[in-house]
Amino acid sequence: MAWKSKAPIPVEAKSSTLSQLLPLLILLAVIGGAGFVGYQIYLSVTKIRDDAERHMAKRNMVFTKDGLKVGVKHVEQEDYVDATQSWVVKAWNMSSRNPPPVKRK
Repeated sequence: MAWKSKAPIPVEAKSSTLSQLLPLLILLAVIGGAGFVGYQIYLSVTKIRDDAERHMAKRNMVFTKDGLKVGVKHVEQEDYVDATQSWVVKAWNMSSRNPPPVKRK
């Protein structure tokens, strides 16, 4: 078979180092971008949580592991009795047939 040409000699094209590292660099850039976005989300959520805790603390509410604890502001016994007694007296006076005139301070 002398008339057939010889098979072409395969020529190996050596790829450059840049073309080998390009996919790795793109992957690292994507992972870095996702990490940056995730970190910014974490920072904003932490800031919102801290602001909410501070806002709730002003209203005597505290978040604990057990849940939300609501504190009660201290009320003096005398103030509580006076307020309750004034409502009872007003109800008593209004239930009579001839209510006394309302005293204004």
